[in-house]
Amino acid sequence: MNYNLPGLPERTSKPRDKGLTMVMDKGLSLNEVLDMVSTGDHYTDFVKLGFGTSLITKDLAKKLQIYKEAGIKTYFGGTLFEAFIVRGMFDDYLRYLDKFKMEYVEVSDGSIHLAHDEKCKLISRMAKNYTVLSEVGSKEEGVIIHPNNWIILMKKELEAGALKVIAEARESGTVGIYRPNGNAHVALINKILQNVPAHNIIWEAPKKSQQAWFIQLLGSHVNLGNIAPEDIIPLETLRLGLRGDTFHKFFNSTDVKLNF
Repeated sequence: MNYNLPGLPERTSKPRDKGLTMVMDKGLSLNEVLDMVSTGDHYTDFVKLGFGTSLITKDLAKKLQIYKEAGIKTYFGGTLFEAFIVRGMFDDYLRYLDKFKMEYVEVSDGSIHLAHDEKCKLISRMAKNYTVLSEVGSKEEGVIIHPNNWIILMKKELEAGALKVIAEARESGTVGIYRPNGNAHVALINKILQNVPAHNIIWEAPKKSQQAWFIQLLGSHVNLGNIAPEDIIPLETLRLGLRGDTFHKFFNSTDVKLNF
């Protein structure tokens, strides 16, 4: 903080368990990564190398090292995990993780049909050697999962050993917990929150309106994911009420106090 402005909500410092920001790297260059961490390292908890980008990223080891030195945890997108699983190459995926010394992994089934018991077994097995983030929800438009099923899936995956469950929205923010127009699926989200502790969920929220909505609902300590690198600082201002969308969430007054 460059100035101690009174009335701002308290933000925990890293490493933190809530108020997490997960940023999506969809193919940043090394210079772009250096620029990103120079401005946003204190506000970024995780970086996900989106979908299958890590498989074709140049200088991947160097990129991962930059993030590590900045205190940012990294993991490969769940779609890459699924690409290995659907080919029957689970052990090869483990070798791929170990090749790059990965400590965090994402387990998902948004693009493949994987029996949930099998998914939970994979979570339990991987949790012995890695910290697991599991993703719930389909990437396909029009696929509707009943709220009770969301709750059952999330609970079982947490019980299986996932550190957090990620509520699917894709980078488009138009599926899963959102309607096709990008608006939050309010009834679904409220039902989930009645049954799963908020600090155990990372809500994918690529759009500003979605980020603001969740902050209005759950406060500055909500866990948000699929954040674009250029939105790290703007998101933090939303968390602190330093942007019009959440200004009155944390400082409920419109009276101007002049003091000359």
